Amino acid sequence: MPVKKRVLFVDDEPKILEGLRRSLWGLRQEWEMAFTLGGEEALKILAQGPFDVVVSDMRMPGMNGAELLEVVRQRYPYLIRIALTGEASRATLLLCAGPAHRFLPKPTEAQTLKATIDHVAELRALLSTETLRKVTSRLASLPSSESLFHELLEELQSPEACLTKVAHFILQDVGMSTKVLHLVNSAFFGMRHTVASIEQAVKLLGLDIIKSLVLTVQVLSLFDEKRLGNFSLNKLWDHSMTVAAYAKQIAKAEKAEPAVVNDAYFSGLLHDVGKLVLAGELPEECGLVRDLTTKDGMAAVDAEQEVLGATHAEVGAYLLGLWGFANPIVEAIAYHHRPQQIPLEGFSAVPAVYVADILARRDAQDTESIVDMNYLEEHSWTDRLAAWHEACCPVGSASERGKAK
Repeated sequence: MPVKKRVLFVDDEPKILEGLRRSLWGLRQEWEMAFTLGGEEALKILAQGPFDVVVSDMRMPGMNGAELLEVVRQRYPYLIRIALTGEASRATLLLCAGPAHRFLPKPTEAQTLKATIDHVAELRALLSTETLRKVTSRLASLPSSESLFHELLEELQSPEACLTKVAHFILQDVGMSTKVLHLVNSAFFGMRHTVASIEQAVKLLGLDIIKSLVLTVQVLSLFDEKRLGNFSLNKLWDHSMTVAAYAKQIAKAEKAEPAVVNDAYFSGLLHDVGKLVLAGELPEECGLVRDLTTKDGMAAVDAEQEVLGATHAEVGAYLLGLWGFANPIVEAIAYHHRPQQIPLEGFSAVPAVYVADILARRDAQDTESIVDMNYLEEHSWTDRLAAWHEACCPVGSASERGKAK
């Protein structure tokens, strides 16, 4: 018998809870559900036994939903946290931004709720170790460059703050960029297509939201690069920008659908987010990984697997999956080093990011990076490699990468 998911629903209105109970009655064979009034009662129930998911209304007297989910994040970091709200205001979005993995409008249809919970629950298969799941699930943000953070702050506090300049600062930082893209692609905005452009995301959110994120809502944290020796945020982000531009050009060379081209760019931009998670949360383990690569000559992903039981690819995919990024993007990130492990039907963001990552490293004189020709041959792409590399040549410089966004 498959293990049922344990889901706790929290609201301050008995009629709302009863409506949820009725609409979700058909899922009782798959879920073990509990319904409770208010945050304090929810915490009592959580203390009595393990749950997998907590779904909370945002507007509740006493302890509101954001406060409840923040306590849950601290005490039960492995729980999936979903916020429901009838207010589609951006102020509500900010309240959810830190403690919630997903934000859904209220009312939400039973099938939408089921699909959301099933998807985030399935992500756990990416990470085999409980430690990594806890570390990743509890994250409200990704660490950002301290110098860029202060430059952004100075611009936002200026009476003549400019959206273009704000976007420029955010675009240079993987932590800020990921959080902004997380928010703008949430269910609150109801975008029909994934927003991959930072400039577009900043325009959609607006200066007030960005300012609130930086000044009042602590979803951006600062990163002390000194803790990890030669780890560089700038190097990580520069590589990510290159991979994004290359992946986009490869997808275009294959005359892929616009959605696939967009997914390829987006996935390339965020493909190494897991490195940032590991560097910020597990610096000692990252030191061991670095020793295996520098002293023993082990490939970085193999060293991560040995030390952590997973690689940065799975960690990044797990986090972005929790945060609601689309499946094609999560898959491309999860398998960007090992695309052979996922079955494909036609061209997608997976091979685009895989090859783009290797070409970017090769162009940066990383001799360790070699394309798996057996993989390309299996999908009849062997003869396309030269064309893909040629398509990437015009975007090899930093200035050209900026134009490729």
